[in-house]
Amino acid sequence: MSLTHFDPSHYDTQLAGKKARLAELLAPFAAPEPAVFDSPREHYRLRAEFRLWREGEERHYAMFDPGDKRQPILLDDFPIASERINRLMPQLKAAWQNSAALAFKLFQVEFLTTLAGDALITLCYHRPLDAFWQTAAEQLAAELGASIVGRSRGQRIVVGRDYVEEELEVAGRRFRYRQPEGAFTQPNGVVCQKMLNWAFEALGERDDDLLELYCGNGNFTLPLATRVRRVLATEISKTSVNAALANLDDNGVDNVTLVRLSAEELTQALNEVRPFRRLAGIDLKGYDFGSVFVDPPRAGMDPDTCELTRRFERILYISCNPETLAANIAQLHDSHRIVRCALFDQFPYTHHMESGVLLERR
Repeated sequence: MSLTHFDPSHYDTQLAGKKARLAELLAPFAAPEPAVFDSPREHYRLRAEFRLWREGEERHYAMFDPGDKRQPILLDDFPIASERINRLMPQLKAAWQNSAALAFKLFQVEFLTTLAGDALITLCYHRPLDAFWQTAAEQLAAELGASIVGRSRGQRIVVGRDYVEEELEVAGRRFRYRQPEGAFTQPNGVVCQKMLNWAFEALGERDDDLLELYCGNGNFTLPLATRVRRVLATEISKTSVNAALANLDDNGVDNVTLVRLSAEELTQALNEVRPFRRLAGIDLKGYDFGSVFVDPPRAGMDPDTCELTRRFERILYISCNPETLAANIAQLHDSHRIVRCALFDQFPYTHHMESGVLLERR
């Protein structure tokens, strides 16, 4: 996001433009009018990353407009970031100004926070981290009430935990999530909670099984698992898989089988193109899949995976790129129709938008 675009007084106009854009992309498929889920105007982003810029003897938080890496925008606060991040920014700056062990060759700072109030700070260095750094980091973590991760080439030192803990409420039940440092998490927690509730309602209560592709840390898996008999979920990132397994255990969700495969690999397995050792002991033919849930990366589903979803009565699709969403729907439109759609404003003041559709077999 260009910082020059941040103007809460323009928020409603920008959101209306996104709604019109999504409606335009889905119009060829006779989609209903999208439900719109807005964002807080400020303090909505739960993670932020800053480079450090030296002027004289002092380092400042810095960001850059896209395409210009030479002219920094120096920051004392960051109004789109969570209130916790804004409180931590001056405290951390004062700490590195007063500690050579923390400041020496520090070049980047990353914050990760949660609606539940947890915080983790990653400090990135162009030098090896030693015992003096660890002592200073332990003192800093205690003062800030946050975990600290130090990173340099070939090193990763954790003070506290290497994840934050989040709590999100879906249909009156609170789900707890471990969100690991360095792994993908939804940046806008308020809107994420709205997405989870929409998906929960859209799927409905089912007496059959759910296939989930791109499950990440189990963000959607936990609430959706309570709506079906069983879930087979896949994710390729080892860090995300480990977090998802912990989250399933922490929440007592025991009807999910999680496999570390890409969507493309699972498609090959279901099509019996090739066997996979990671599926040993899993009876794919024993599942009675009625629905598939997908939350793919910006590129959308590849053609083979998209074709796989055609087999299901219901396709619940969360997308971070409406153009690739429309392309995937075009492939499925002859067999499925859109019965629900929604816009989730995860990224205010940018052109990016998150959207959701429920497709049912014609």
